[in-house]
Amino acid sequence: MPPSFKLPLMRYAFLEEQSTRKALAEFILTAPRLSMDEQCRRFEEAFSQHQGRTYSVFVNSGASANLILLQALKNLGRLKTGDKIGFSALTWSTNTMPIEQLGFVPVPVDCNPATMNVHSAQLEDRLRQAPDMKAFFATNVLGFTGDLNNIRQLCEQRGIIFLEDNCESMGSELPEGKAGNFGLAATFSFFVAHHMSTIEGGMVCTDDPELAEMLLIVRANGWDRNLPAHRQQALRQAHGISSEFKSRYTFYHPAYNVRPTEITAYLGLLQLQHVASTYLRRQENFQRVEKWVRSNPDFIPFDYSHMKLLSAFSLSFLCRSEELRDAYVQRFIQNGIEVRPLIAGNMGAQPYYKKYIGTEYPLPGADTLDRCGFYCGNFPTMTEEDFQLIASSLQPIS
Repeated sequence: MPPSFKLPLMRYAFLEEQSTRKALAEFILTAPRLSMDEQCRRFEEAFSQHQGRTYSVFVNSGASANLILLQALKNLGRLKTGDKIGFSALTWSTNTMPIEQLGFVPVPVDCNPATMNVHSAQLEDRLRQAPDMKAFFATNVLGFTGDLNNIRQLCEQRGIIFLEDNCESMGSELPEGKAGNFGLAATFSFFVAHHMSTIEGGMVCTDDPELAEMLLIVRANGWDRNLPAHRQQALRQAHGISSEFKSRYTFYHPAYNVRPTEITAYLGLLQLQHVASTYLRRQENFQRVEKWVRSNPDFIPFDYSHMKLLSAFSLSFLCRSEELRDAYVQRFIQNGIEVRPLIAGNMGAQPYYKKYIGTEYPLPGADTLDRCGFYCGNFPTMTEEDFQLIASSLQPIS
């Protein structure tokens, strides 16, 4: 049996847990249809308005969002087999794996330990070694970001497609705009313990109409059923499909079936009503704990001075040595606080990466975060008892 923690990484599945569960039960009992339909369309529209982007395409997970985004760009010819795609070295497997699976060449870009993120300086450094990079897929890490506006400008100057994996930084803002709004497109995750939960679910957002249309095709089998009527007709005419009977089973592009459900979309609509108010609470929680971190010489405080709002995914910590990290991890666990590494650490050091990709680049920043970092949960319902438990765990060891 896994240990029982006083402060787990996730305490509740939903914002406003009880009312959400009751509403969900009633919806399931009364909904005329549970497969993708009107609720999904409504959630996409609501999320576009919340994020401030033109198009949103809902899928069954954040991993699927990353996958269909890269597939759509390949279908459009904007990326081709063999193209080099940069990615943040501190990331999750499903940000990296689709790059390799779709025949692209993954190129890890190092992170600045002070922010856990790639900045334009790290990207420029990697471009000296990989000047033919065609796209950069940044992971906005745990609520933090790099200097996204500078990265956007650098990518524009070099003709590089800039994409954001914003699965962990929903709600975070820079003076120039929201995280997730700087690249051609951005992905989001609604897995439990993220900023909002639909149990499983993800979204791709963009302002590019051609890309949005291809995402709809790639999401569901490669057919045209989810396109507007005039776009269906244009596609059918271009391919000589005149039979309505046949058109429903005509496939135009490589695709998947990663459709969401009415259940997850209904949850998304409920959660969107509450999520905005939690962004500030997540920042407040982080800043409260940060005061204890800054008074302890065993830790290196993180820098988010370039950000307008830190919608902190977690309470993250960076120790001054691996030995200190191990000691604090042990103390947190002994005190009943569940902890984990910073995402998955340095992706370039993972067995999967070494076996299937193998090309090595120096990644000292990601190595530091891998060896010396950890985090515990951060959620809007944290109690005074939770904070005191963390405070006692942050007493100096050295």
